[in-house]
Amino acid sequence: MKKRIFIILVCLTIAVPCGLSRAEEAGREISLSLDTAIYIAFANNKDIRIQEQELDVSKAKILGARSEFLPTVNVGTGYTRNGAVLKYTSTANPKKDPGIFTGYENNNLLSATVNQTVYNGGANVANFKQSLLGLDTSEVTLRAKKLDVEFEAKRLYYGLLLAYETERIAQELVDQAQAHYEDVQHMYEQGTASRFDLLQSKVAVSKLVPELVKAKNSIDLIKADLKKLLGFKMQDNISVDERLQYTQIEIKEGEFLKEAYLNQPEMILKSLGIDIDKWSIQMAKAGWRPQVNASGTYVYQSNDWSDMVNSRHGNWQAGVSVNFPIFDAWSSKAKVDEAKAKYRQAILAKANVSDQIALDIRQACLDLRQSEAIIESQRENVDEAKEALRISIVSFENGVGTNLDVLDSQTSLAQVQQNLSQGIYDYLMAEAFLDRTRAKSFIVEVKNEKKD
Repeated sequence: MKKRIFIILVCLTIAVPCGLSRAEEAGREISLSLDTAIYIAFANNKDIRIQEQELDVSKAKILGARSEFLPTVNVGTGYTRNGAVLKYTSTANPKKDPGIFTGYENNNLLSATVNQTVYNGGANVANFKQSLLGLDTSEVTLRAKKLDVEFEAKRLYYGLLLAYETERIAQELVDQAQAHYEDVQHMYEQGTASRFDLLQSKVAVSKLVPELVKAKNSIDLIKADLKKLLGFKMQDNISVDERLQYTQIEIKEGEFLKEAYLNQPEMILKSLGIDIDKWSIQMAKAGWRPQVNASGTYVYQSNDWSDMVNSRHGNWQAGVSVNFPIFDAWSSKAKVDEAKAKYRQAILAKANVSDQIALDIRQACLDLRQSEAIIESQRENVDEAKEALRISIVSFENGVGTNLDVLDSQTSLAQVQQNLSQGIYDYLMAEAFLDRTRAKSFIVEVKNEKKD
């Protein structure tokens, strides 16, 4: 197990710079395993990196929501020129500069103000709770994005393996047909084969070449998609160091379904959405509740900037304001009704996702069983198809069989091999779909292995 982890880390060390560097020369040779492909996709995929930035946005929103509980402090200064000023002497404090109350012709001002929201109907609490849930939502969304990228990497990687296998089968069929054509041509020259057999064999070769070309083009196309996912250049040449094969897994639909309900990001996101909408109702109800605010200000006023900050020129104000909403033209009611409707929508959406999960698990299990049955049936037929081809060739060479029997046997063998390869690919994709549905991540597995 430790050896496998070491190999993965070594491959990652080699492969990731290939995906990140843009200054290297084109045409690099890059060998990939499925594990390293997933790692590189996680490191280079732009959708994942965008969602990682969304985490910072959510953290900033938490800070903004927390700030609503704290007072605001403002410092201000100003200058006013007054044409005339009323002279007034304070009876409460005759020593006080009368200009502090009525101002000066050249009035300089320096103030500090503190405002504190005491109660705003619970809107700040609801907003803070929503911001915390928003961070959870961003984290779960990032996990869902990584699962999507992992599934896409598996789809393209397995597709590339299937394309290589299809090319091998097509090449083998062309080689068999070409070899048979050469044998028939030799027999025709010796008079043991008819011209019809010769022409028939030649046409058979020409009919197979387009399929081989399509198989080669399919490899190039899948490689291009895989390069885009991994962040490679189109000029880079990637190769895979695995073959199309599978390991049978035990199908436990009940356990798979339970695991999906607990871990699937889409299910968790719907639950978080319900909680967010629940707090939206409380935020909307704040419009019906009183608003309590407190404020305090200390002001210095003087006609001389050099003689401002002293007790003769200072004055303060402090107060509390309470506003009771009486009638807002049903604005708050509309907001509450809207929030409640969205809350009910969120509950239905979660139920809909729950039903979809059950359907996806059932589909994955059925696809696994179907693919397994196809694999078993075709695997047994490969040896039989090879034997049938050998017999048809021997029979034709001995004048017992026909040329068409050989051509049919070649095609049948290729078809059986292709069915087997397609069955293995379908099994791997069904397993990948099952892993995506129950949120089984490759990265989580590796981390657990490292802990062990």
